[in-house]
Formats: sequence, structure tokens, C-alpha cells
Amino acid sequence: MVWFWIFMMVMNLLVSFTMIGFGKYFIKGGPKDVNGVFGYRTSMSMKNKETWDFAHRYFGRLWLVSGTIMLIFSIIAMCFVIGKEIDVIGTFGAIVCGVQLVFLVGSIFPTEIALKKEFDKQGNRKEA
Repeated sequence: MVWFWIFMMVMNLLVSFTMIGFGKYFIKGGPKDVNGVFGYRTSMSMKNKETWDFAHRYFGRLWLVSGTIMLIFSIIAMCFVIGKEIDVIGTFGAIVCGVQLVFLVGSIFPTEIALKKEFDKQGNRKEA
């Protein structure tokens, strides 16, 4: 049973480390050019280079903070099921993963709100 707990812990930590790693990468600039393959790709973020850079820096900060919080949360949460039955570990691990995914995907909404506050619909920075 310990091997399954270790497996679930590693799986849960992967989401947090992914958010932290890509968060740092996006804060430092992320993909240099606007593209449809890699990066934070929404219609608003892909308007021009300025919206692209803004979205990546903002999204990167969200992922770095959220990923760090989720890392701590995941470690503490998984400690509650050490030595429990495989079904309990699996269910609990899936719940933890689900919470992480809410933060992972949920970061899109505040980023889009920030883009709309900062830029108009054509991607021009709004006047102060």
C-alpha cells in the first residue's frame, strides 16, 4: 500500500511542479512570438505582442503562486492517508488532483479579466 501512496503523491506533485515550472517560464517572458502552438493562447492574448507578453506575465504569476500553494496543500493532504487502504488513497488522491485542476484551469478567468481591463477589443492598451 505504501507504493500506491507514493505513486499518488508523485502524480499530485506533478501538477504543482508543472504550474510552478511553467509559471516561472511565463514570468520570464514565455514564448517569444505569438503562436497557436505553445503558450497562453486565447483570442485576446494573441491580438499582438503586447497582449501576448502581458498575458504570459500575469498568467505566470498566477501559476507560480497557485502551484506553490497547491504543492503545500497536496503534501499536507496526502499525509492524512498514509497507511490507508488503496481505495481511500486513490479516492483522496483523485480529489486532491481535481482541486489542483480547478486552480490550473481556473487561472484563465482572472487572466482574461486583467487583459480586458488593460486592453481594448483590438488589443490596444487603454488610456489611464
